[in-house]
Amino acid sequence: MASSVCHPPAESSLLRSLHQIWGYDAFRPPQREIVQAILDQRDILAILPTGSGKSICFQLPAILKPGLTLVVSPLVALMENQVRELQDRNVAAALLHSQLSATQRRQVLQQLDRQQLLYLSPETLLSLPVWQRLCNPGLRLNGLVLDEAHCVVQWGSSFRSAYQRLGAVRQALLSQRRSAEPLPIAAFTATADLPTQRSLIQTLQLDRPEIFQQNIYRPNLNLKIETVWTPRQRRNKTLRYVRSKGNQSGLVYVRTRRDSETLAAQLNQKELRTVAYHGGLSDRRRRQIEQDWLSNELKFVICTSAFGLGINKANVRWVLHYQVPLLLSEYVQEIGRGGRDGLEAEALALVSEPTGWFDPSDQTRDRFFLEQLSQHEQTAQQLLPKLATTGSIADVARQFPEAATALALLHHQGKIRWVDPFHYTLTPGSKTALKAAQASQRFATTRQFAIAHQCRWQTLLQSFGCAPLEQDCGHCDICRR
Repeated sequence: MASSVCHPPAESSLLRSLHQIWGYDAFRPPQREIVQAILDQRDILAILPTGSGKSICFQLPAILKPGLTLVVSPLVALMENQVRELQDRNVAAALLHSQLSATQRRQVLQQLDRQQLLYLSPETLLSLPVWQRLCNPGLRLNGLVLDEAHCVVQWGSSFRSAYQRLGAVRQALLSQRRSAEPLPIAAFTATADLPTQRSLIQTLQLDRPEIFQQNIYRPNLNLKIETVWTPRQRRNKTLRYVRSKGNQSGLVYVRTRRDSETLAAQLNQKELRTVAYHGGLSDRRRRQIEQDWLSNELKFVICTSAFGLGINKANVRWVLHYQVPLLLSEYVQEIGRGGRDGLEAEALALVSEPTGWFDPSDQTRDRFFLEQLSQHEQTAQQLLPKLATTGSIADVARQFPEAATALALLHHQGKIRWVDPFHYTLTPGSKTALKAAQASQRFATTRQFAIAHQCRWQTLLQSFGCAPLEQDCGHCDICRR
């Protein structure tokens, strides 16, 4: 069957739709160019700072094109926020996630041909009932969007292995189509350094993607790093800093669930009202915390890295990192919560003194995550010689624990290729040993950034492949010193 031609709307039509749906009279750079690239059915990778209007870039083409756009998103809260906003604007949008009842999921699947956007996680996308419905030749699909695409790299080889299989989704869906229409992929993220960009293009199998990247520099965001010599000093410094901010809205980022609970309890004992936020809480509890923070019932939250994705709060005046994140991309993602209204904001990070003699917590934490990665690699290496030349995840999982994670890591290292999202084949020469992980090098880059004596913004711009400033920023502790 010949494919129908979708003629791109004229500039005036795009602006009219932008105004009718969102109330805006003009696009922000480079929204217009991204929208056109998606309408032209090209693959794109868009790296745009937090608050730059990424969602409109894929929502507007989805509304203007016939058929259904799939939006893969990492968190239920992020999906709920965007779908609610779209529905409030009379856009046909739906979401699927594991907390919906069987009846609700069935209703959504039955009504997909009436929707313009469907939000779902990678795990839900690859669940059997959803996948079978999406493979129905009568369902018209017009695009695949990955929101918060950096999760492909940060999580795909560990606890969310479904991300590593997304590169096989397009071809598998196209093989079920009645027409020859393409299925373009658009990946969006606020942070992707150069290695992450290369990994995204390779893992998602982007076809000559057009890359849109805005400079991550935020002149209203003042960066500061302070050395702490003991765990007690880290706690006391946090206490004084939070108190000094009064009623200003902020966030305190920690790296583990235990840290969030412990620090929240300590600050509450000092009559600083706060709560811990982490992945171990129920969805209802997390939604309540988010709402309390957005409505200023809570001035600040002690949270792990999941908090803040897709949550838009303009007046965050400060972000404190109780410990420096493992990756620079995490750091940039998290400080990006501050100062979205364009007014002054501060990002302070606390780091142990270099030797770690008096406060070894940072080094202990880094070593723990590296040991976890090493265990994943050992499992994958042990599994590799036992794999059949071709097979399925289900078959391997029946014989080996942690099969999905191990296969994801083998795919990341080029040992297997996904035939489709559920079946693999070994690549030539795959039985050789796995390459040494580069994670330790990337962790070291973050450590070097924390203890460097040069402009912090210039260092970040270099790491993320952005154009350097003509002179040092004047908005970090190094320059102000």
